[in-house]
Amino acid sequence: MRSSETTRRKFIGAGAATGGALLAGCITGDAMDDSSGETYTVSMEPMGEVEFEGVPERWTALLPSYADMAFALGGGQTLGIQNHDRFGTEVYDELPGIEFDEDEVAELTEGGVDTELFYEMDADAHFIDPHILTHWYDWDRDDVDQVRTDVGPFFGNFIRRHSDEWHDYRYYELYEALELMAEVFQARDRYDALVDLHETMLETIDERLPPDDQRPTAMLVYPAESGDEFYPFRFDDGGISTKQWRDLGLTDALATTDVGHYRYGDRSTVDLETLLEIDPEVLLVRNHGGDSESEFREAVVEPLQDDSAASKVQAVKDDAVYNAGYLDQGPIINFYHTERAATDIYPDAFDDATLFDRERVAEIVTGEF
Repeated sequence: MRSSETTRRKFIGAGAATGGALLAGCITGDAMDDSSGETYTVSMEPMGEVEFEGVPERWTALLPSYADMAFALGGGQTLGIQNHDRFGTEVYDELPGIEFDEDEVAELTEGGVDTELFYEMDADAHFIDPHILTHWYDWDRDDVDQVRTDVGPFFGNFIRRHSDEWHDYRYYELYEALELMAEVFQARDRYDALVDLHETMLETIDERLPPDDQRPTAMLVYPAESGDEFYPFRFDDGGISTKQWRDLGLTDALATTDVGHYRYGDRSTVDLETLLEIDPEVLLVRNHGGDSESEFREAVVEPLQDDSAASKVQAVKDDAVYNAGYLDQGPIINFYHTERAATDIYPDAFDDATLFDRERVAEIVTGEF
């Protein structure tokens, strides 16, 4: 840990509902609106009230969900990320006039998450649920407190899924978390514009979706290391990583089974025989977010078709095995995930549909709307 003489900013205390006081950094630079520079607080579990003296100018996320939220709100790009391969930044390439430089984003999990990286990044704010650091990585509470005090506050909630036993505090839906991030960045106008765009997308989906009895059952999985087993994920639990499947009216094939939901500490798998027993009409496979269609077919679809057990699964027989995209998503990545899922699963209803306006998203990001 570096001494206070090497820390470039001073901090002010804030009360917290759990975990003690949180501290926020003072920053200077461009403001997002006239309120920048005034003290304000934003509350989110598990931190409670966090006090800011200005809009974060240098910030880092760990999970892409918060990196995407902040980027969508005009906050710029994250200093670091958990894993570049799990951050769907290629979607930004489709936004006119928008640039994202992955070379400027540090890989935070290479060899574990070193506390020294946080001193090197010198961020004004860390959009990270601190419990992730103490449950997933080799941090203890003192490490969290030290980085918070010396560098900048933590602000985040692990909302990817709702199955981890250690998460015994409130969850937030995607747009609930986005609204709190908008308070941090003092970007209410951008948030409202994203909400309008999102609601328009959902209205279009509702207009085009087939009746309930014509919607397929689907199973969401993540390939395990063995190659012929999968980690099961339920999408009826409310986590933001599975939002698109609920919005598209899919029935979770696991809902009527005793198969559990993947969670940290319980990484039970299902084999191909179990997959055949469940026999979903649609199979959604993760860990191939950035793959092209041909790459996905070669890596996933063709091996399933060639396997004597898997080839009997309804989804495999009907060629209804789809790329489920990334684990984490903020509003921009969710727009793309939802549109791709709609055209994959309901081609007759959505084959000509553009579910969101790319130019409008770009305007929101730049503030020119």
